[in-house]
Amino acid sequence: MAAIAKALVLFSGGQDSTTCLAWALDRFDYVETVGFVYGQRHGAEMEARPRVLAGLCEFAPWRSKLCEDHVLHLDVLSEIGGSALTDNVAIAMREDGLPTTFVPGRNLMFLTAAAGLGSRRGIHDLVGGMCETDYSGYPDCRHASIKAMEKALALGFAQNFTVHTPLMFIDKAETWRLAERLGGGALVDLIVGETVTCYYGDRTRRHEWGYGCGECPACRLRRSGYQRYREKAA
Repeated sequence: MAAIAKALVLFSGGQDSTTCLAWALDRFDYVETVGFVYGQRHGAEMEARPRVLAGLCEFAPWRSKLCEDHVLHLDVLSEIGGSALTDNVAIAMREDGLPTTFVPGRNLMFLTAAAGLGSRRGIHDLVGGMCETDYSGYPDCRHASIKAMEKALALGFAQNFTVHTPLMFIDKAETWRLAERLGGGALVDLIVGETVTCYYGDRTRRHEWGYGCGECPACRLRRSGYQRYREKAA
């Protein structure tokens, strides 16, 4: 009997991680999810997670594959502080060229914690939404960083992990197209209606591309990607 292919998806409740979750459900037999509480300024993404998971359970081919969800606490990131995502800091560019929304070490800690959880649960395929095409310059989103981390996990755990990054080399328009290819218009509608990308977690303003303040860098990136996706589809 063939071994069951298992994956653990780093799932924040945002557009990118939801698309990656659909990608994993399309390819693996058994999929668990993990979210992280790290002292974020708002809880909108964490609040979106159960709504998105419930929505994905409505897709018949994926319902039986979507398994246990986990939430891990990494409050040390907020204790380190200094980021606009954890502190009351204006969203702007720093003197070193990085945006103030960069949370130092966040993705590296996420992957380490996910590997620890995966190791305990017999899962060695990790899936994350890191991307170096349409991104904010975060160094821990780069392909080289992720591959180095993959090697470090193998050495540190004495187990081989594969870190899958389906979005690494595609832009936001193509991320929308990928969602449509995976789950059709119903998945696009779920992402529009339930996922949260806005840095401020604004769920009061609805746009054609989803909820958000409409002005922060995350909203602008999501909006421009959606517009390019719709223009090509027209």
